[in-house]
Amino acid sequence: MRATRLCFSSRVLLSVLLLICTGCTKASNVALRVLQIQQNWQLQPGSEIAGHRILGGLGDVSIALDGSKVYAPFAGKVEPHRDDCVGFSSPEVPAYLLRLCGVRRPKLGQVEQGEAIASAKFLQFAALRRQPDGKWAMVEPSTDVLERTLK
Repeated sequence: MRATRLCFSSRVLLSVLLLICTGCTKASNVALRVLQIQQNWQLQPGSEIAGHRILGGLGDVSIALDGSKVYAPFAGKVEPHRDDCVGFSSPEVPAYLLRLCGVRRPKLGQVEQGEAIASAKFLQFAALRRQPDGKWAMVEPSTDVLERTLK
C-alpha cells in the first residue's frame, strides 16, 4: 500500500513539474529575427563579461520600468531576437525597427497599436534604420515613439 501511494505521489509530482517547466518555455512558431547591424561593437546585449550578462550596448536607451508593461507604438509585428530581446517592426514606419531587450513574456506575432507586448524591469530600447545595403544602423530614437512604447 505504501509503495502504491509513493508511486502515485511521484507521478503527481512529476506531472506538476512537467506542467511548470512547459509553462516556462517560449513555445512559438515565430521565427527568430536576425539583425545585421552596420555598427559592429564587441559588446552586444546577451554577451557576457566575467560571468555577468550585458543588458544593453552602445546605442541603447536604458529605462527603469520596475515591471511595467511595454506597448506597441504602432500596429506591427513582434519577433524574437535574442534571449530576452525582441524586434518590433511596423508597415507604418517600414524603414525602422525597434530592438527591445530586457523584456519578459513577450507577445509574439501581429499586435495592434497600444497593445501590451511585454513587461520589463529594465528596458533596453534601440531604434534602427534600414540602410541601402540591407544592414541596420542605430539611430537616436524619437521621444514620441519612446512615449508610445511606455504608455
